[in-house]
Amino acid sequence: MTVARIVASVTQPGLDMLRHCLSSRSARHMAHLLAMTLLLLAGPSQAGEDALLAKIHAFLYEQARASGDEVVIEVHPPRASLPTCEHPTPFLPNASSRPVGRVSVGVRCGDQGRQVRYLQAEIHVTGNYVELARDIGAGEVIRPEHLTERQGSLGRLPQQTILDPGQAIGQQATRPLAAGMTLQRHHLRPRQLVKRGQRVVIEAHGAGFRIAREAEALEPGGKGEHVRVRLPDREILEARVVGEGRMTVDF
Repeated sequence: MTVARIVASVTQPGLDMLRHCLSSRSARHMAHLLAMTLLLLAGPSQAGEDALLAKIHAFLYEQARASGDEVVIEVHPPRASLPTCEHPTPFLPNASSRPVGRVSVGVRCGDQGRQVRYLQAEIHVTGNYVELARDIGAGEVIRPEHLTERQGSLGRLPQQTILDPGQAIGQQATRPLAAGMTLQRHHLRPRQLVKRGQRVVIEAHGAGFRIAREAEALEPGGKGEHVRVRLPDREILEARVVGEGRMTVDF
């Protein structure tokens, strides 16, 4: 289960008023003073900023919680005093990167989202990642016994670090890899199911028809990759690898 922790702060005037409340002899007066304190602390401007930060916290947690077992988020409030952000919609400017470490988060404000402001946040994630249990040769296919899982701070690891062993098993090493290396996506490629110069079968499917022809692969490819092939009549087209020596043309 993922654990989330949120970092918050209280201003010194707020602490002084809370101490006054706690030192009151009358429980009724203490309750009254505490209510007044909360109202004072949550004025219109502060309440708007708190709502904005809470919205950003929730958004970042949803983005990061799948990466690890513990997520700690700290959002840095804007330094300048800004108008209240109505209908805040957070987003990540660099959505392709894993949300961990120091990140910039954007917020669209207003019904149309035309006003955009940016805040800085720190996302600390503790979770599992994949290391190699032994040396791997270039082109070798990764098997479960080749891998071991470690746990630590994901923010200290490269963005392309593989977190799930399932993302590596069945892939081929792009180069020799040493035992103990933290496995990254660029270390691997899909296992080659088609080799250059190999005779392959190409299938074409459409509404009410199915055609199969032989062709020559002009380049290697793994499952799901598109490679060029040459038909017997010398025509060259692009087909998608679907299996060992099998390809398909998408219409």
